[in-house]
Amino acid sequence: MKSSSERRNPEQRNPEQRNPDLAPTGGQATPLSALQQALGSTIEPAIETVPGLSPKGLSKKPKRASQQTERFTNNRWARLAFPSMTDLLFVASMAWMFMSSGKRGWQSLLADGDVGWHIRVGEYIWQHAQVPQHDLFSFSKPGAAWFAWEWLADLIDAGLHHAGGLKGIVLAAGVIIALFGITVLRRMVLAGAHSFVALLVMLLGTGAASIHFLARPHIYTLLFLSLSMGILEADRRQQTLRVWWLIPLTLLWTNLHGGFLVLILALGVAAVGALVEALLRLDKLSAFDWNDLLWTRTKRYTLLTLGCAAVSLANPYGWGLHKHVVEYLRSDWIRNIVQEFQSPSFRGESMMQFEGLLFVALIAVGTLLRRRQIVEALWILTFSYLSLSSARHVPVFVAAVSPLIALELSACWQQISGAVSKKSILGILNQVAADIEPGFRRSSLVPVLFVAALAVIGSPTPWPKDFPSEVFPTEMVHAHEAQILQARLLTTDQWADYLIYLHPEQKVFVDGRSDFYGPEIGNQFLHVINGAPDWPQVMQKFEFNLALVPVDCALSQLLKQTAEWKVLADDGKRILFEKKGSKVAAEVVLKAKAI
Repeated sequence: MKSSSERRNPEQRNPEQRNPDLAPTGGQATPLSALQQALGSTIEPAIETVPGLSPKGLSKKPKRASQQTERFTNNRWARLAFPSMTDLLFVASMAWMFMSSGKRGWQSLLADGDVGWHIRVGEYIWQHAQVPQHDLFSFSKPGAAWFAWEWLADLIDAGLHHAGGLKGIVLAAGVIIALFGITVLRRMVLAGAHSFVALLVMLLGTGAASIHFLARPHIYTLLFLSLSMGILEADRRQQTLRVWWLIPLTLLWTNLHGGFLVLILALGVAAVGALVEALLRLDKLSAFDWNDLLWTRTKRYTLLTLGCAAVSLANPYGWGLHKHVVEYLRSDWIRNIVQEFQSPSFRGESMMQFEGLLFVALIAVGTLLRRRQIVEALWILTFSYLSLSSARHVPVFVAAVSPLIALELSACWQQISGAVSKKSILGILNQVAADIEPGFRRSSLVPVLFVAALAVIGSPTPWPKDFPSEVFPTEMVHAHEAQILQARLLTTDQWADYLIYLHPEQKVFVDGRSDFYGPEIGNQFLHVINGAPDWPQVMQKFEFNLALVPVDCALSQLLKQTAEWKVLADDGKRILFEKKGSKVAAEVVLKAKAI
């Protein structure tokens, strides 16, 4: 039974019905390559069946492709060999983000030292065939219980590092990040967005999300969330069994990164939104139709939520993982000291791009509510709240709601250009966008060959062989490696990650696992590094005899004025102190004489 808005305007019931050449063929899909199935088949377009979900005012598609183009698109081997627009954008994204700035491009993915301990945890799992339950790296909490809750990502990192060193790590991260952008773009096109609008939103979204483009397990959440939302969006257009693939996807996701909870949240929101949509149509439907709508949609998403939540318990820590992740995200201490957990500051270029997308998204909420698309409106409000409460959720916002933003902008574009002549500039742009749109719906083997070529080539590509010296004291650490290995060292959490990467046997005071150390050890670290009144007591308590700290921190100024400490090295950014008369200095001298 159609809604009143559909009865008044049958032209807007289903855009595909006005263009039979672009409509699905009754479930008989064109044969797809394996790569296309992996990247796009889960979010392929379907006939609109949910009243009010079809975007209004979108640009019309061309009536019929040429016979040559049609023969080409029906030829599997030609499709596999010839690059599509999606393929070209994948290659361009990789080149733009990681290859256009020389050595700094790939090394930017290593700007966070956490990847160092992730690699070493993965090696531990390979060697011992078990996930660690206790700490491996600290002398401040030796043997304490610890959640290695990204164990599968750690295992993958260890394998990549064994096969290709840091090159393997950054290349895999670059591929995942590029796939994230491409899946977001394809979802926009499949939803019916104007091709040029989709490109614009994809570029802005990639720029906004780039604040968190690092070789860390959270990039799996970006890709998996985009794929999952694509499946949900396709199911909103037409229900299929494919949506139940979200359950095994959650199982895999749970053991890669704690961000799997965001999918369970999105499904729960969809269940609530579907119930509200049914209630809003109660007065316009027969009892049978309303009951069918209520149970086929509300029940469907409720069962999906419960199913995904149930399989997420299949991890080494059971329900304890969920409790730990929730406590970690709600910790006031972590939100106060970790910058990425704080609200975004709208000053940098990336945050300005996010600001623009957020502005359009919030405007779209009103339009969606008028169309009674409650699920999509709630998705925007939910992910907007998350992104405003924590900067690390900005990429999550981009992954979740970019297609809704693109549809809103496409509707505005159509209102501006819908009545213009085909020979005008706007008309020509519309025709070009319609011509290139099929190229966003397929993929070839070109990206696979491109990545394979990058994997086998060495010079002149500046692959990283060490962590970036602009961020980490690489030269100083290598020059004083023997002393550092034997010392009770005080250093920052990020630099400790690097030391763990170089020498897994190196025990550290703190590292990047802020959820493990918590306020008990974390506050003592902050007190000593910031020169709080009790800093001498903390230094004495943990018997530090070596300190590698930033030059501009308060502790470095205090140690310079303390008679029992001397400077071993100072490069203007980092400074290495040694406690006079320490056992470390004496042992190093004796070993040097023996050699």
